[in-house]
Amino acid sequence: MKVPAVLVTALFLATVQAAEKPNVIVILVDDLGWMDLSCQGSDYYKTPAVDQIAAEGMRFTNGYAACAVCSPTRAAVQTGRYPHRVGVTDWIRSIFQRGKLGTPEKNPTEYIGGKNQALLCPPNPYWMEHEEITIAEALKAAGYQSGYIGKWHLGDPAWYPPGQGYDENRGGCDYGQPPSYFDPYSQPNGKHETLRKGIHNLPGRKKGEYLTHREADEAEELIRGWNAKKQPFFLQVAHYAVHTPIQAIPEVAAKYQQEGKTNTNARYAAMVESFDDSTRQILETLKELGIDQNTIILFTSDNGGLDNGGSPTDNAPLRSGKGYAYEGGIRVPFLVRWPGVIPAGKISNTPVCSIDIFPTLLEAAGVDPPKDRPIDGLSLLPHLKSGGETSVERDDLIWHFPHYRHAPGPYSIIRKGDWKLIKFWAGKNELFNLADDLGEKNDLSKRMPEKVLELDALLVKRLKEQEAKLPRQNPQFTAKK
Repeated sequence: MKVPAVLVTALFLATVQAAEKPNVIVILVDDLGWMDLSCQGSDYYKTPAVDQIAAEGMRFTNGYAACAVCSPTRAAVQTGRYPHRVGVTDWIRSIFQRGKLGTPEKNPTEYIGGKNQALLCPPNPYWMEHEEITIAEALKAAGYQSGYIGKWHLGDPAWYPPGQGYDENRGGCDYGQPPSYFDPYSQPNGKHETLRKGIHNLPGRKKGEYLTHREADEAEELIRGWNAKKQPFFLQVAHYAVHTPIQAIPEVAAKYQQEGKTNTNARYAAMVESFDDSTRQILETLKELGIDQNTIILFTSDNGGLDNGGSPTDNAPLRSGKGYAYEGGIRVPFLVRWPGVIPAGKISNTPVCSIDIFPTLLEAAGVDPPKDRPIDGLSLLPHLKSGGETSVERDDLIWHFPHYRHAPGPYSIIRKGDWKLIKFWAGKNELFNLADDLGEKNDLSKRMPEKVLELDALLVKRLKEQEAKLPRQNPQFTAKK
């Protein structure tokens, strides 16, 4: 059967266009703190492979996660939209954490709150809705194959990566943390069947094998397969590390035992080394296949490091850690490398955020962002290509956590320039100038009430424009005398 000439031409053009498109890899580490890389200034953690990404690309000193906890940031990475616009504003409870509820017919909408809480809060969903457009879905029309490896944490089985546009899924499920970091990655005596089964699509293959190293092998296998087919690809490697449980290969942890460091610190440092091992394996695979120069790598974290008095990590000079409104909870490493396109060894002080990943990668692939919905992120590509000379035209960044977690309760944040306002909905506002006070030790709210009023008004205006669900007064609340 003779193939029509017009079809031959179309196929040829599609092949040529696909060959010109860059491959894209996002490495998302779980709970990695701002200071947990040697390129970020640590003299304890050893991360030469990740440091290579920084040395051969751009490192952002003001990189931010879209939330201080994981699921909201993961939704922001996938969609380029603020978590409060997507509706995922807290971490999603896994099936085994819901008692007998299972998977409901739809996400909850009723506000919740106890009599001892001054505010009623919007409920958090059990999944990110299918109506959202993910990076994988946006790139598919441009001929990209896509794969997801590691922690997903954006919903129940119907909303796992394949339900959100991914062609391959190795480990993405409803887990917020792995049952175990050692093969077979399960809890044989776990109370729920999902814990006993282990990580979805990552069956045991070699007892005792470390999970992060297994994720690296899965990444290499996918990369090699796509390259053999000459297909451009998008791969997200979302390591379960360095989230709890703090489990490490004993021989590796032993290298980090030193005065002033606990056994937990040493195990955490070994977990850091494991994702650096994975990064090295990915970089070496790309170089061996000759596609290193045509592959963008973006490296970041889903929230700040877990810091309970320096355990398992220490976020100093930043204040506090995961879950909190302070810089230790939201400021994270943010590195981008694209050899020959992004000048090497550049450092940018421009504030950037998880929401920027989606539009940046789409522009790099020559794909227009969706026009039927607001995209909150901005493409960083002009800034990256210019080595930081082209500015990122953004007025402010917003965070919204309308839930009770730590005293004094639900909070929202706005950063505008060097100013940062934290609005505690059941408490007082706090104001910091990050240029002078990175550790947020000096609350300026009493000394600068006009600046507080200005930023508070702008924050509320932004949240209403973005259709965020705001906390409400609880009519049943009675203050303690």
